[in-house]
Amino acid sequence: MCTAITYNTNNHYFGRNLDLEYSYKETITITPRNYELKFRQQESIKTHYAIIGMAYVENNYPLYYDAINEKGLGMAGLNFPGNADYKEIKEEKNNIAPFEFIPYILSQCSNIAEAKKLLENINIAKINFSNELPASPLHWIIADKEKSITVESVKEGLKIYDNPVGVLTNNPTFDMQLFNLNNYMNLSIEPPVNNFSKKLNLETYSRGMGAMGLPGDLSSASRFVKATFTKMNSISGNSESESISQFFHILESVYQQRGCVHMGEEKYEITIYSSCCNMDKGIYYYTTYENNQISGIDINKENLDSSELINYNLIKGQQIFMQN
Repeated sequence: MCTAITYNTNNHYFGRNLDLEYSYKETITITPRNYELKFRQQESIKTHYAIIGMAYVENNYPLYYDAINEKGLGMAGLNFPGNADYKEIKEEKNNIAPFEFIPYILSQCSNIAEAKKLLENINIAKINFSNELPASPLHWIIADKEKSITVESVKEGLKIYDNPVGVLTNNPTFDMQLFNLNNYMNLSIEPPVNNFSKKLNLETYSRGMGAMGLPGDLSSASRFVKATFTKMNSISGNSESESISQFFHILESVYQQRGCVHMGEEKYEITIYSSCCNMDKGIYYYTTYENNQISGIDINKENLDSSELINYNLIKGQQIFMQN
């Protein structure tokens, strides 16, 4: 499963954990302005905003997991099994396949207002990339520098929710995830007071007891609560180093370790990578399961007027700095 968050200091950040039991050999992929984006049911877009993000490139097409564009709009797709419901082709709508959704939005929109306008006539269509790559059941978080929304194609239709917490995990649907936070309003970063009974002399015996009851398991509902509590109470310095370090620490609070989620046979779900995008500067930072060192790629150091995809392989091996 997965967790995506937004975070603001002096700059604005967007990223996610990708939790799976396997990898598709994804790369950090830059789609420059003149790469022709082709769509199954819509006209191609020949000139557009440049995009940087994590993608599996198949037949020279970027299947983005998460990305930002040069204007500072970010988007990520997260697993949504059992709830995602893609529709048949609707002639009166702009029919977009799930794998086209991220490039379709990021190529044309510079902020949430423009994305919402484009979403008014979108139908997430039941279209596979290929027989070998069927459509994944997804929902999406879209964020600019000030706000974020969640987009879900469910049986009732296309739902667009304002996302005041800037967090997304998986199931259940976003409205239920947000409502579930009411069950945790008693959590606090402060030491607790005795509301149990005035007849008992109850005292704190450890730091952090104000957050007793904060979920710690790896389910998507629990990760939503924990990531939201951690993010909403997170304090960071404003430098780039402090900001991205804190961002990755927030994601680490819901990290998946190999061996804790068994997927059958010898397969275990892990956090394959974590990403952090500086939406103001166009820098894509990442770590991988075996490499805790933060690596970064700056979109502005590339030829953004090119017509060819630009790919960087992930540095997956552990990077250790020996001090003696």
